[in-house]
Amino acid sequence: MTRWALLLEYDGTNFVGWQRQDSGISIQEVLEAAATNLTGGERVACTTAGRTDSGVHAMGQVVHLDLPDRYDARRVRDALNYHMKPHPIVIVRAAIVAPDWNARFGAIHRAYRYLILNRRARPALMANRVWHVAAPLDSDAMRRAARHLLGRHDFTSFRAAACQAKSPIRTLERLDVDRDGDLITLSVEARSFLHHQVRNFAGTLRLVGDGSWSEDRIPAVLAALDRSAAGPTAPAAGLSLVSVRYPEDPFQ
Repeated sequence: MTRWALLLEYDGTNFVGWQRQDSGISIQEVLEAAATNLTGGERVACTTAGRTDSGVHAMGQVVHLDLPDRYDARRVRDALNYHMKPHPIVIVRAAIVAPDWNARFGAIHRAYRYLILNRRARPALMANRVWHVAAPLDSDAMRRAARHLLGRHDFTSFRAAACQAKSPIRTLERLDVDRDGDLITLSVEARSFLHHQVRNFAGTLRLVGDGSWSEDRIPAVLAALDRSAAGPTAPAAGLSLVSVRYPEDPFQ
């Protein structure tokens, strides 16, 4: 068997998320079903760099799986894409990796993007891709508030109750807030994230942006170590997994 690294993009709108669930269709289920067409019907298990939630999108998800030795990269990519139709999931690249290479545990950096459409009119072209906030937001205040979150912290206040991570301590390398017209972009980077951490950042910074909270309130929210001290969890639609990085890029 040959181990393959796959670079995926997908629209998560109509999926229950990456992981198989008792009800609804998952991205994992679609990919593994497609892969059985390359193994003569034998079940294929795949491992992902990040288990995205229902409604969350990806343009740089990374997965590994094992397939029979007879395939090359072009055939793996094209065959999987053919068998995943008409689902909005696409293999962009496929590459052979070492037998012990692991998409999840080998990752050293993950980048996410959260989009807020800040205008009165609802989205049409960007429906299901943004959080629509009609009230005016001060993106400069949001940017200043975000700086308090950078670095190594106990992020219990920004952690979902169902989070299974062993520790709430993470090192946030980047949290930029940029505005281009009506679109506010949060660019977030770290080695790893807690469940709902980015969406909880977005929900909290929105409160700063609309004037409900002072930007100087964020240190107290961090220190509280209490999920109820932070803002609400922002909708899944605005979140995308942008990239996953490894010590050596398997797709180079």
